[in-house]
Amino acid sequence: MNEIEPPHRFSINAVRKVDAGSPGQPVKLNKVALQVASQYRRDTMSPIMVSGVMRLVEFMLLFLPGFALFAFHVGLTTHLFWHYPVIIGAASLLMVILLEFNDLYQISALMRPLSSFGRIVLMWSATFALLALAGFFLKISEGFSRLLFGSWFLIGLALIFGLRLFLSRVIRQWARNGRMERRAVIVGGGKSAEALIRSVEQQPYNDIRICGIFDDRDDKRSPPIVAGYPKLGNVSELIEFARIARIDMLIVSLPITAEARVLQLLKKLWVLPVDIRLSAHSNQLQFRPRSYSFIGSVPMLDIFDKPINDWDSVAKRAFDIIFSLFGIIVFSPVMLATAIAIKLDSKGPVLFKQKRHGFNNEIVEVYKFRSMYTDMSDPSAKKSVTKNDPRVTRVGRIIRKTSIDELPQFFNSLFGSLSLIGPRPHAIAAQSHNLLYNEVVDGYFARHRVKPGVTGWAQINGWRGEMDTDEKIRMRTEYDLFYIENWSLWLDLKILCLTPVRLLNTENAY
Repeated sequence: MNEIEPPHRFSINAVRKVDAGSPGQPVKLNKVALQVASQYRRDTMSPIMVSGVMRLVEFMLLFLPGFALFAFHVGLTTHLFWHYPVIIGAASLLMVILLEFNDLYQISALMRPLSSFGRIVLMWSATFALLALAGFFLKISEGFSRLLFGSWFLIGLALIFGLRLFLSRVIRQWARNGRMERRAVIVGGGKSAEALIRSVEQQPYNDIRICGIFDDRDDKRSPPIVAGYPKLGNVSELIEFARIARIDMLIVSLPITAEARVLQLLKKLWVLPVDIRLSAHSNQLQFRPRSYSFIGSVPMLDIFDKPINDWDSVAKRAFDIIFSLFGIIVFSPVMLATAIAIKLDSKGPVLFKQKRHGFNNEIVEVYKFRSMYTDMSDPSAKKSVTKNDPRVTRVGRIIRKTSIDELPQFFNSLFGSLSLIGPRPHAIAAQSHNLLYNEVVDGYFARHRVKPGVTGWAQINGWRGEMDTDEKIRMRTEYDLFYIENWSLWLDLKILCLTPVRLLNTENAY
């Protein structure tokens, strides 16, 4: 059959338009599903992170011995004092780039160093050949030590190969004890799921750990055991399962031609912070290779990717730590003055801790300056604060208007329970007209696919303060979802810079 392009790419908007009915009551997992979920509570090491760190380590493993040879053999006082480090650094970087182009940082290559030894020697030799050619054409090779570069060639090759031999053992051990794996759940049972599982398990050096199967169909249409894996529940129970277990990927084992059913499933699953893939191993339609991602040689269609993942999460965490420390230092006089004012104004503690929904619906404690009378405080936020609310103290009115009450959340961001920028976390019992927020907005919990923030895109666009109407909740959710889908460090920096300016508008802050 001729190769064709996909009929369309599934989008969040397409999924959200599917009518999934009103939100139901929280589901409970059966005993087996709960036991399996508890086995996967611990985070795993990402293969992407491991290979990324390997690039940095190998660069340093080449550069440092080369620089040490230069310092001891040639000396730092030579007239070529800056030429040697530049050339050594450029050659080290070139080697890493060549290894990358030859897929030698893939986990399968790192696990088999002996099979890739020839290519490593070839790439290291090519690096020196390019150095020699550059020196010849630039007519500068006479001034450089051939003994130094010959020694560096042998030492660098031995170090790289020795590191890879050691790392291959470590990676195999990590794979055996579950420290480095991608955990997957199969959505949809029957023969198609069995064929998918068999195909995945046959892949050499497979890092996929299948945790179980979830299917809405009964046992007659979907057997309770498929290829040795138990059916742990239905799709609604999968949501709760993924709140407990650290799952990386959901693989939907349904034909792409069953579009209506696929969309119905995605309507429930897109709120989870995981990669969602549609299995294409048994589809008769054949797409172009660039349309697929692969688990070994098993083709998958990418539906959703986990937001802010791998190196993006590292960059965002570094952003949080740097700017949280900066905020604590800059605003420490304001926080000290506020603490004194609260203590003088009314009895009770200075700080107020409130339980809120965090990443993946986990419960986190958020710090605030106390703005209410202690005997009238509402830790669950079941009743929203309104204009001239008698529960709010005199100092509380000022610090709520100016958002000074939120300043202790710099510490939440520093310690990691919040991010500096992200969807604002709401109290777990926050309501609008006696309805919980997730009952007002379908897909509300998709806000929790990333870590919540001290400030966010919704706040700088005017959606802060009292959420007294369903429309305000919907609009805040829309802006939060826009942020998640369009995240970048530049967007975070923009939000951070605009937050002090937008806080001057205190219309909805009581």
